[in-house]
Amino acid sequence: MITTDICIVGAGPVGLFAVFEAGLLKMRCHLVDALPQIGGQLSEIYPQKPIYDIPGYPTINAQELVDNLLKQIEPFNPGFTLGERVEKLERQEDKSFIVTTSENTQIRCKAVVIAGGLGCFEPRKPAVERLEEFEGKGVAYMVRNPELFRDKEIVLAGGGDSALDWTIFLSDVAKRVTLVHRGETFRGAPDSAEKVAHLAESGKINLILKSNITKINGNGHLNEVTIAGADNAEYNINADYLIPLFGLSPKLGPIADWSLNVEKSAIQVNTFDYSTNIEGIYAIGDINTYPGKLKLILCGFHEAALMCQSAFKYVFPDQRLSFKYTTVNGVNAF
Repeated sequence: MITTDICIVGAGPVGLFAVFEAGLLKMRCHLVDALPQIGGQLSEIYPQKPIYDIPGYPTINAQELVDNLLKQIEPFNPGFTLGERVEKLERQEDKSFIVTTSENTQIRCKAVVIAGGLGCFEPRKPAVERLEEFEGKGVAYMVRNPELFRDKEIVLAGGGDSALDWTIFLSDVAKRVTLVHRGETFRGAPDSAEKVAHLAESGKINLILKSNITKINGNGHLNEVTIAGADNAEYNINADYLIPLFGLSPKLGPIADWSLNVEKSAIQVNTFDYSTNIEGIYAIGDINTYPGKLKLILCGFHEAALMCQSAFKYVFPDQRLSFKYTTVNGVNAF
């Protein structure tokens, strides 16, 4: 059995930063993730996606952020159990927990931090004829390797941050990029929406608003997309790839059975310390919810810092917490 102070469910960026904050307070961490690699959604879904809202980095790609976080937590030597899903949580008489995974790995810990992002997730698929027929043959729900799309004709669909960010990025990679959005305005960051508008005005991309993709065609591989406008008139455009980016459908999986207060597949927390309704269990990052919640990585970092201050008092109730600044003491001083 693995023994640690904190078991973190989820090895994405917020879970990794929680290791750093816990390490500053001399708490040991072990992370469990159902994915086979560290990095959560960043590594699994869009490792090359540019991220623009990390303080100190005008832009950084997703995998680089993960790599930097791993380097940051090296001094604290966390443990990892990857490719295994957390299945069961049992509270012990001494108020500690035993976490059991799908492969019967057991972790005994004093506190549990759920940092599972969107939990178990799958892409939301639009209602497009023959969509599943072309999955892996021109239809992709994420961009793992942008070089796959070099000098190709790409059609993206969606109106959120992912659709905007990938439109901007792939405009310098693909032969032609077309962004199709059913609305007139975007849900993503205003700055990104403005950049996409400028790209369209300059002719570098095609921007088609108030429209939907209705059908796709091809012979073994996608080669054509059918688009319907506001008047329902349809027309075809050539396409080597279609990338629908309508977000992910979150599912909590076994965590839903832990008697936590849940609202729309997200765990309710107290914003004082991001604790749940069960003492000793915390939730940080995209998996939690509270009034004013923003699903941003930088917000998850903030939640991790405050959570660790509270978790220290739970893990070490007899010790006095002495808050220090890394700028004064340096990481090695902790």
